[in-house]
Amino acid sequence: MSIPQDRKYSTTHEWYKVEGKVVVLGITQFAADELTDITYVELPKVGAAVKAGAAIGEIESVKATSEVFSAVGGKIAAVNTALTDKPELINEDAFGAGWIARIEAADLSPLAALLDASGYQQALTAK
Repeated sequence: MSIPQDRKYSTTHEWYKVEGKVVVLGITQFAADELTDITYVELPKVGAAVKAGAAIGEIESVKATSEVFSAVGGKIAAVNTALTDKPELINEDAFGAGWIARIEAADLSPLAALLDASGYQQALTAK
């Protein structure tokens, strides 16, 4: 599995890509593979306030239901509505077309505490 170098990773398997003051959020390919066939994604509402460390939605699969957490606080700027009709996009392209939300971050500093790509890879191999 190739882990993109241009983002940060949480130990709960979310990824965060900074684009100016907006943070794009998704789950990693490892998480998508562990969930297996994703059948539903509960997306947050555009404009909703987000607290750092809080859940912003859920992903359901044939195997489990998993919450999606945000490391940053702010406001939901956009959601990937394509996931409503095709939640399996996360399985197919977790690091690209399967993104979940864009957050206008109030503060990007929480991202500094997250893992870079090599740290995330090490965390996966330590399991």
